[in-house]
Amino acid sequence: MSRLDPVTLSVLASALAGVAEEMGAVLIRGSYSSNIKERRDCSTALFDAKGRMVAQAEHIPVHLGAMPEAVAAIMDRDAAPGDVFAINDPYSGGTHLPDITLVSPVAYGGEVIGYAVTRAHHSDVGGMRPGSMPSDSREIYQEGIIIPPVRLVRDGEYVADVMDLLLANVRTPDLRRGDLRAQIAANNIAEERVGELIERRGRETVLAAFDEVISYAEKRTREAIRDLPDGEHSAEDCMEGDGTTDEDIPIKVTVTVDGDSMRIDFTGTAEQVRGNINCPLPVTRSASYFALRVLLPKDILANAGTYAPLTIEAPAGTLVNATYPSAVVAGNVETSNRIADTVLAALASFAPESVPAQGQGTMNNTVIGSRGWTYYETIGGGQGASYSGPGPSGVHVGMSNTLNTPTEAFEMEYPMRVERYELIYGSGGEGAQRGGDGIVRSVKVLEGASLSLLTDRRRHGPRGAEGGEPGRVGRNLLNGEELPPKVSRDLDEGDVVTVETPGGGGYGESAHDQSS
Repeated sequence: MSRLDPVTLSVLASALAGVAEEMGAVLIRGSYSSNIKERRDCSTALFDAKGRMVAQAEHIPVHLGAMPEAVAAIMDRDAAPGDVFAINDPYSGGTHLPDITLVSPVAYGGEVIGYAVTRAHHSDVGGMRPGSMPSDSREIYQEGIIIPPVRLVRDGEYVADVMDLLLANVRTPDLRRGDLRAQIAANNIAEERVGELIERRGRETVLAAFDEVISYAEKRTREAIRDLPDGEHSAEDCMEGDGTTDEDIPIKVTVTVDGDSMRIDFTGTAEQVRGNINCPLPVTRSASYFALRVLLPKDILANAGTYAPLTIEAPAGTLVNATYPSAVVAGNVETSNRIADTVLAALASFAPESVPAQGQGTMNNTVIGSRGWTYYETIGGGQGASYSGPGPSGVHVGMSNTLNTPTEAFEMEYPMRVERYELIYGSGGEGAQRGGDGIVRSVKVLEGASLSLLTDRRRHGPRGAEGGEPGRVGRNLLNGEELPPKVSRDLDEGDVVTVETPGGGGYGESAHDQSS
């Protein structure tokens, strides 16, 4: 296939990105659960026939970077046109069990030319506690139903036995059925739109565009890495316990830049732990990819080419490359953020003006549920300030890119009431540029329920940069009594759960510090 001229390549790159974005729109509009239709806790992408990501919607970083392993797992199962495969097993292409990924071959003229992929966080997939995000799981079997690569649709027809098996293992089967159907619809629209693109532009031209957008992204990424000084820099950070211990658990990284390539090495990181903050390797890849993208120009598309110059070394059996059957549900949401923080701290030594101070570094996962309903939310906080300006307040930071659940939708859907929801003014770190402020959110339960909190940055505040002060730590409260960062409790009617989220770190010395 011949190379495309720049104009055609630009047009087709935008068209392919548009396919991924439309997939996301269909998924969000068609879903049943607030976690997807309101919070948009989902991601969509388009892959080529070789299993390389061609285009993605700008959704959830921790979802997207881990998708290639899921596609590879499906390709080993002889996927045919009209099939839809489901997978959530973190040890065969997933991230954590609530994230169910659907992969569909994209066919044209009976030939598989690519794959459409959707990943969505389902607010219950079974397990020991409502919401499937327990703080006290010690092995993956306790976290929900494990789905290896399995056909959910065969030749355009639902595999009823498989769907029945999945729905029999969750607390909210009607919501799960609706959300899975929305994912299938999103995958179907990808095949339809790619087919229309081929009809307009020709099969050879569109397939050439698959190759060219990947090649162009790799070229631009290598140019950006080449602009960094060669060398090696290390950084260290920690997780604040794993649910079984409150001791700090170290994450260590060394980043090496050599010409137009980069290596990220996690040697020295703690061994995998008894609690559930362990990371499967795809999640560690996602966090490393996200950190790299912070350094890249905004116009570089994120696809397989973007990550080709990057090598990741993560020793098996460690916190960042856990082995089966370690519990991993919090690794995806909490440890991923700390991995990104640690890699960014090392990258700051290469380009200090390009890397912001640390953001809140946690998703503040709040899970409340009972028989027949489950509420899940990640709560925003402060973003770190940067050379170019102050950090935004009350936003999702790092590996999360979701919205909040509006109070109106929250109170209509769940037997709870929002008592307080506002910024914590002054919680961002001082500096020449201030860190963003965190949030306080208090909810009252109107019936007995189960609570799980998976949080971090309750002991060590997000670090400032270039002389800036750290952001304020977060707090978890039940009826005014402080709770640990990772905890599960039974709730009585009238109990009030309060989550105070961290502020972001400041950037640069403040005028007061400079004068003194």
